[in-house]
Amino acid sequence: MKSSRFDYLVFVAGLLVLWQLVYWAVGADVLSSPFATIARALELLQTEAFWVHAKATTSAFAIASVISIAGGIVIGLWLGLRRFAGDVASPILGSLYSIPKITLYPLILLIFGLGISAKIAFGVIHGIFPVAIFTMNAVRNVAPVYHRTAHIMRLSPVQSAATIMTPAALPEILAGIRVGIALTLLGTLIGELFASTSGIGFALVRAMGIHAVTDILALTLLIFVFAASLNASLHLVERWVRHGG
Repeated sequence: MKSSRFDYLVFVAGLLVLWQLVYWAVGADVLSSPFATIARALELLQTEAFWVHAKATTSAFAIASVISIAGGIVIGLWLGLRRFAGDVASPILGSLYSIPKITLYPLILLIFGLGISAKIAFGVIHGIFPVAIFTMNAVRNVAPVYHRTAHIMRLSPVQSAATIMTPAALPEILAGIRVGIALTLLGTLIGELFASTSGIGFALVRAMGIHAVTDILALTLLIFVFAASLNASLHLVERWVRHGG
């Protein structure tokens, strides 16, 4: 554990040194220094405007995450328990997952218009597919003895999924949730970049419009810290489940 923490500290220190060297090389018109960026990020955390944008992003992200996780698990369980349906749907899900989602944004805007609904929809189409794919594969990888147990006990598909398959496949499902949440956050932010009047993504675009380099880097840093913290928390939960609590 101590070695791992030391490695992280060395990595962060090396990243900061590299950042500073690049700053000296390209100048303040292209990149702000680490110190100035961190100082500006701390300033933003003390402004009411930042928290208004943060609340808008968090609300859209939270709703999109719930839909992505719930929808992805339901789809994945259904396809995992029905072998033929899963074989047919697997390449389709893979294809949809690999499509650049930005190409679907005009359709999202046409259906949902501007506002939080479009951001939620764009977050969902990023996050639901990895959750569904991971869940489907997790159920398929469950040991055959669990399937035989469900058959012997004459459980319905819903009972089998709820009482046997989901607990057995939970570690892999959590891995899919971790990936899905990360992509949901990405989708939500991209949605704010293109058609929104609030949110961190909107604030980032506005900073880009006036070439506020320090604000751009500060907002990017805050997004990175939030995403990294969320991913680390989910990773800890995943490890806890894998090791039996």
